[in-house]
Amino acid sequence: MKELILQIINGLQLGSIFALVALGYTMVYGIAKLINFAHGDILMVGAYVALASVPMLSSAGLPIWLAVVPAVVFCAVLGMVIEKVAYTPLRNSPRISNLITAIGVSLLLQNVVMTFIGANPQSFPKVFNVKPLNIFGIKINFSIIVTILVTGILTILLQLFLRKTKFGKAMRATSEDYGASKLVGINVNHTISMTFAIGSGLAAVGSILYLSAYPQLLPSMGSMMGIKAFVAAVLGGIGNIPGAVLGGLILGLVEALTKAYISSQLADAFVFGILIVVLLVKPTGILGENVKEKV
Repeated sequence: MKELILQIINGLQLGSIFALVALGYTMVYGIAKLINFAHGDILMVGAYVALASVPMLSSAGLPIWLAVVPAVVFCAVLGMVIEKVAYTPLRNSPRISNLITAIGVSLLLQNVVMTFIGANPQSFPKVFNVKPLNIFGIKINFSIIVTILVTGILTILLQLFLRKTKFGKAMRATSEDYGASKLVGINVNHTISMTFAIGSGLAAVGSILYLSAYPQLLPSMGSMMGIKAFVAAVLGGIGNIPGAVLGGLILGLVEALTKAYISSQLADAFVFGILIVVLLVKPTGILGENVKEKV
């Protein structure tokens, strides 16, 4: 029983990281109707920025987890630059053009990192120097608790931001009707840029949490993470923020339990099998709504 509870907790940790990345997918899709397949690579860039910040933090006597600050700032700016350079010129183009561009941006980021930093794996120092907590006889790493709490808090703050702030309401209005938002004076360009910045910042937070569990960096580390986060967004209902979190948690639990009780080699097969089942049974996802397009 303890083993099952521990695997569920591990699944919630992994699912929380999926959820943070899936939030970026779902926000960008909800507002710009774009599937940004480069989003997972922004997580990778955030991880390398965090690694570059470690010597400076160590020399100043600051904790390693503060590397999240430069990672968030860098990734937020990177997200806005990518949106301006790669996606804005294609805003009125067919969606296939945006999709191909997103894949191109993903490959570009990976190759830039491989060229200037190298393709070899690099290790990341321990993020939290705290002993595992003993809760009812189960030893739980501190990073697991932090990951789940941070994801929950950021999700709540994001919901409050969207519902209570002027800019959040502008984002919701843009997602509902792009043209009407422009007519009522909303600066749609700024709204979309800020959406990319927030989503990329969340991916940077996810990178630190990921490194706290898997302390190794690779230029390709964002690819599989990005695809799984996309599956999580589709599972929960892409464009729906609670759905992205729910999809991430379900996906994390499925992967952890599959690795523990069936086969670690079949974990990815189960994850992508879920995507196929969702697309066949409920293409709008668990919390997605059916929207009929008018001709």
